[in-house]
Parts: sequence; C-alpha cells; structure tokens
Amino acid sequence: MSRSAHVDVRPITEAEFPDWLRAVNTGFLREPVVGEDELAARRAQFQPGRYLAAFDGDRCVATFRSFAQEVTAVGGAPVAADAVTGVTVTATHRRRGLLTRMMNQDLAAAKERGDVVATLIAAEYPIYGRYGFGPAASSTEWVVDVPRTGLDRRWSGPADGGRIDLVEPEEVRKIGPELHERVRRGTPGAVSRDDWWWQLRTGAVRVEKSWTVPFFVAYRAPDGTVEGLAAYEVDDNWGDAKQPLDTATVRWLSAATPAAERALWHYLCSIDWVTRVKSGPRAPDDLLPLLLPDPRAARITTQSDWFWVRILDVVRALEARTYEGTGSLVLEVADRAGLTGGRYRLEASPEGASCVPTTESAELSLDVAELAALWLGDESVARLLALGRVREERAGAGRVADALLRTSRRPWCPDMF
Repeated sequence: MSRSAHVDVRPITEAEFPDWLRAVNTGFLREPVVGEDELAARRAQFQPGRYLAAFDGDRCVATFRSFAQEVTAVGGAPVAADAVTGVTVTATHRRRGLLTRMMNQDLAAAKERGDVVATLIAAEYPIYGRYGFGPAASSTEWVVDVPRTGLDRRWSGPADGGRIDLVEPEEVRKIGPELHERVRRGTPGAVSRDDWWWQLRTGAVRVEKSWTVPFFVAYRAPDGTVEGLAAYEVDDNWGDAKQPLDTATVRWLSAATPAAERALWHYLCSIDWVTRVKSGPRAPDDLLPLLLPDPRAARITTQSDWFWVRILDVVRALEARTYEGTGSLVLEVADRAGLTGGRYRLEASPEGASCVPTTESAELSLDVAELAALWLGDESVARLLALGRVREERAGAGRVADALLRTSRRPWCPDMF
C-alpha cells in the first residue's frame, strides 16, 4: 500500500474552511494561524466543490482552489477559464502524488463544465509543465532613476488637455471596473476582476495585517473620460545631507490609451521628493522605457515567466483567437492526461479561423503544454523547434505556425491570483 493511500483527497465542507486556510498558510511558510477578521473576509469567497484538500486523518495536509475566470484571447474575445490558486502540499507529505490527485480532479471538472483553458501563476517553474501547463505570458519590472529620465520636473499636468486627479478608494471601486474591462479587451492574457478584487485592492476588505492604503490617481481625457488609474505607495528615505530620496512603488497601473499611460508615468516621476519609481509587474514590451526622453533611466530588475495556461479544448481555444495572416496547419497535439489530445487542422485568416479534428498527416507535433505557450502569441515555434520541444513533420511547417500564431504586441496578465 502506498503512503498516500490513506490520505483522502476531496472537496472541503464550509466547516473545514478554517483548517484549509491554516494549511495554506503553512504551505506558503506564513504564520500558521488564521485571524477571525481574515477568516470572515475569506469565507465570503467560499464555493462548494472548488476548494479541494488532502486529509491525513483529521489534518489538512494539501490544498487546492479554483474559481471561474475569463481570459482575453488574441483579438479580444473572452475565454472561459478555470483559474487555479492556493496550491500547497505540507512539507511532511511531499512526493506522495497529492498535487497530482487534486489537479486531475480539478481539470476533469473544468473540462466537464466546458472551460476552454485553465490558468495559474506559477510560484515554481518545474511543477506545472507535467500537468500540461505552459508559460504563456511574461512579466517585467523596472526601476526608474527619476533624475536621469530627462522629464521636466516642473511638469504640472498633461499638455493634451487631460488632467490628473487624486481619487479616494470609494471612487476607484466605482470607476475602476469599467476601465479594466476596456483595458483587458485589448490585452491578450488579461483576466477578469470580480468585486472582491476591487474591495481587496482598495481596503474595503483586508486580509493581510501589513496592508496599508495606497495613493490612487486617475487620468481623465479632455472630455472627462477616465482612461487611466494607478495605485502607488511612497517610502520615507532621507540622505545624509538631509535630501529626500524617496521611492514610489506602483502596486498596479491600468491605462486604456497611450496618452493615459504617458501622463500617469510622468506624474509618478514628478512627485516632489521621489527620486526612484518602481514600476511593479508590467508587460515585457511595456511602453514605459520609451516614454522617457532617456530610456536608460529605466532599468530592468525582474524579468520572468508569469501567466501559465493549460489548454482544455484545442478546437475552441484556437477558434477563439484572431490571426493576422492566412494559412493552414495540421497539428498533432499530445496530452498525457487525455483531455484534449489529437490531430487537428487549423485554417486561419484575418476573417476568422476553423479548427477541426482530422486524419490528415500531421505537419507539426507538440505537447499541449507547448501549444499553451504559443496560444497567446508570445512564444516562438522556431525557438521550441531548436529546443526539440516541437517537431516538424513537414519542412517549413514551423515558419507557417510562427506566421499564424505570433502577435505584434506581447501578451500580459496584470494580475496575481
């Protein structure tokens, strides 16, 4: 009998929710207690069937949660997703297959519901590829040396007739959701935000002891339309010569237009006493450096994989996105979990796409994890061919695939979940 045979993997009841939360804290090496305020706030999220756990006797030793999400495909279509989070295995129960049992159970349920993809933010790179997930969008962080930017430090507002306003958390909760919907429709890889997201980021709900209220700032276009929002905090740092050397750290910044993006970054770089601006997570091809007269004032501090995708339905995933070119390709997709593997013919053009099962000879063979990495247009088939992770069955098929799948702007997921 295996060591995990006596460990029960199943959805938790609401009465077991406190134990589940304590196990999450233990798995993430946080204080293994749950305060009453945090418990009450997080209980509002509880959905029967979407919280899984492994129990060794009465003790919760592994956790897993999923929730409904929409992901923006290339071209702007919303795609139903199974968002995975809260994944832990207690150190005493590692290497017993508990994550595999929870993952298989959740992905099967997502497939049954009709979700097109599953998504997650991977804390560790090596774990999720074996479940068919692939890194589909990256994230980059910059730190801006404000004195070197070349920006006018006497700047007092946008020259385009728009304006910058400090706003209160209550207003952010009113104007933020509509702005985010506009932004995410034009951002492949962006995901939906529910009311909980806005409550959590504006302090209406607090689950972290160290959370503090940030500054919120909005950019309004000349006609009064809100086209940008940002949340930031500022430290208190003074040099030896009694000079302010503060750093403004951006928690999040959303802009529907380049004008809004330019105005918000210029504002952040013009705050008195601020000599550095930390961008927080941004798209890898963000406009930020090139918005500065001297782009070298923005130095990359973090560049990494971020948003991972698992294809659950090849046909619907490939038909949901748009294509800038015209062409056809027969794909052989391997899926060891048996959820969506097979051979498919993709016919694509700027007018639309068709993807159907076929018995024709394959032109390109790849694992479902590699298809996930290509789906949002960020990864290169040529790179995967060089690594041996994609195989050409017909010479030149890789070039066709790159011409169809790559995008002019890189995808990005602004959110952690």
